[in-house]
Amino acid sequence: MDIHQKATRREVLLGAAVVPLAATVATAHQTTAEQPDKVYRIGVISASIRGKPQARNGHTWHFAQYLHPEINLDAIKKYLDPGSGEYFRTHVRNPKYTFDQLPFPDMKITHYYDADQSVIPPYLEAFPGVKAAKSLEELAEQVDAVWLGDASGFGEDHFDLVAPGLKRGLPTFCDKPIGGSVAGTKKILEFARKHNAPLMSSSLFRHEQGMEAALRKRDSGEFGPIRYVICGVEGGYSPDGWIVYGQHPAWTAVTLLGPGAEAVSMYAKDDTCHAIVTYPDRMPAELWFGRPREIYEYCHTDVYFEKKRFEYSPSIEGDFKYGHHYEMFRMAATFREMVKTRKEPIPHEEIVAVTAIVFAAAKSVKEKSRLVALAEVS
Repeated sequence: MDIHQKATRREVLLGAAVVPLAATVATAHQTTAEQPDKVYRIGVISASIRGKPQARNGHTWHFAQYLHPEINLDAIKKYLDPGSGEYFRTHVRNPKYTFDQLPFPDMKITHYYDADQSVIPPYLEAFPGVKAAKSLEELAEQVDAVWLGDASGFGEDHFDLVAPGLKRGLPTFCDKPIGGSVAGTKKILEFARKHNAPLMSSSLFRHEQGMEAALRKRDSGEFGPIRYVICGVEGGYSPDGWIVYGQHPAWTAVTLLGPGAEAVSMYAKDDTCHAIVTYPDRMPAELWFGRPREIYEYCHTDVYFEKKRFEYSPSIEGDFKYGHHYEMFRMAATFREMVKTRKEPIPHEEIVAVTAIVFAAAKSVKEKSRLVALAEVS
């Protein structure tokens, strides 16, 4: 198969995947009919890792860049690692890989904030037209929506970072781990509700092309109900790593099965952990962190429907980079639709359930894999 044939197959494959977005665009245009040419100003905030800045935060440099019309590729190559620079060139900003949606015509990043102002200039160079915000309050006054990115932090600073924007009712993406604890997560969600601010928090795994296919199969009922899922993420387990990256398999399970989990038991050894999440009305879900596979795919999910097993990874046609581009794009597109419609795409109950699963599992490991009820950490 030559490259032109592969591109054509991708167009056919992704045409169906983008339908949900296309369907919501019509609603969004009706919502903004009085301002058809409005360009939404996005304020990007970079969280810290226990007080230390994330100068090259992938969730602001890679994920949020879909919301800006142009980049300085030379600056990207200069400030990010060579692999990331090449990825921007070959996939993320490749005009052949736009999914017929990019660049978004109605979005631009106008302000960027980091508590450590000294790390801001490279971002402004990489994304032309973006200004440094001297304070969170200044940012909130100058934008229409907020994107809080956190690549490897623990979420304990998230409330303080998003509160000024939420107080103004701004649509906000608050990265995972959303609040650093179940109580912290609930605090952010309650504050958002109080100020009528649409809020989204999500793992990238929720937006994989395979996840979209699995949800369509679930909702159509063609294979019967879901009985069981195995959600695995590669990489090496550690207690801190679980709090940050254990979010991914937990998000996968909750997206597929809903927020009705009761308890978690987790066992960890060396660089691998395995958790069983129990439900009152179905077989448990399995969560793996550090699950070895012969081919690197970062994650792999098996969905056991009553009639058939469906498995997927982020890759599209065996191409992980392309599939990763797609899931990042879809998360940004989902945020965009929330900004335009002010309709939250993810129920708060699911956001809380993910956080509770992660912390119940961490407690279980410390207590010889005891089955820990989510209520114990909520």
